Amino acid sequence: MLQHQQPLDLAFQALSDPTRRRMVERLSAGPATVSELASPMPMSMSAVVQHLKILEASGLVTSQKIGRVRTCRVEPQALSAAERWINDRRRSVELSLDRLGAWLDETRPEEETST
Repeated sequence: MLQHQQPLDLAFQALSDPTRRRMVERLSAGPATVSELASPMPMSMSAVVQHLKILEASGLVTSQKIGRVRTCRVEPQALSAAERWINDRRRSVELSLDRLGAWLDETRPEEETST
């Protein structure tokens, strides 16, 4: 099912889970091994790996295995796409509110504006 979704949909789906958001937050500070990511989590290593698979499928996280150690990194471009989408929505809402404010100022009764 994940393969047929758009990258932005996958990113938001992956970030919908608080555990995965914590992982991305930790990886934003720098690369970490799977063991380092798992240590503060109150779950099994298997559950951590499942969360990482979802993050990797979304493109938010990449990993590299060297020997027996898998190191994960956050993918800034994937986060930037989500950030751009959110900022575009924010700008749209702010413009609408600005237009509403201007209209309210224009239609305010005369007696209110002279006081």
